[in-house]
Amino acid sequence: MEQPKPIYFISDLHLGTTYDSSSRRREQLVVEFLDSIADKAGALYMVGDILDYWYEYRTVVPRGYVRFFGALARLADRGVKITWFIGNHDIWLFDYVRDEIGVEIVDGMLVTNLLGRRFLISHGDGVGQLPFGFRCIRSIFRNRVCQKLYASIHPRWTIPFAHRWSSHSRCNEKPLPPFDIATDSLAVFAQEWQTAHSDTPVDFFVFGHKHIMVNETLPDGAKLVILGDWLRYFSYGVFDGKNFLLERFCSKLP
Repeated sequence: MEQPKPIYFISDLHLGTTYDSSSRRREQLVVEFLDSIADKAGALYMVGDILDYWYEYRTVVPRGYVRFFGALARLADRGVKITWFIGNHDIWLFDYVRDEIGVEIVDGMLVTNLLGRRFLISHGDGVGQLPFGFRCIRSIFRNRVCQKLYASIHPRWTIPFAHRWSSHSRCNEKPLPPFDIATDSLAVFAQEWQTAHSDTPVDFFVFGHKHIMVNETLPDGAKLVILGDWLRYFSYGVFDGKNFLLERFCSKLP
């Protein structure tokens, strides 16, 4: 009997950043990683903030990301199921990659069975205890009327504005406190979920968003995974049906 292929997870690539000089190099590394798993992966879950900024207009899309999208297309053409979770940076991802490449788009949270185990997957920006200001901004960004008004402004104004916003947010971001499974908002959410869904508990909670690498066991035995990022860690997760490993990609490029 043929063994099922492992499932891969990545998040927080933030391709297309303008606040550092590494974006093109990181895109090359991501493409190398995607090509390296083409024969091994049964599925790929991209858990949000894959692009630092993205807005699809009705008939045009932003420039860039050609090599990255090409690598995704090669994976999809080989039969690898690709799922892209909307994050708080690639929030305006609509139907382009779905229709052109065959990528499934998920906005929010997904509870699903993978290789016989139950997973809850989410970018992580919409779960747990959220600051009031962040909740307000998040609701505005997801409002269809606001999206239409934004789309009516010429991209020569909106794209530079969005990149400045992202750069300002990154430069003024406060460092996170050390991870504590007893108090971390995602860990608390996971444990509250287990209590509320005791008849169908989750085996693996998988998140992005926080830019830290976490692979910890919750008090009830479930695993909490936070996937890190491709700004510092170049990290990814892989699940083979039994174990979930959190790894760091080592490039073979010069």
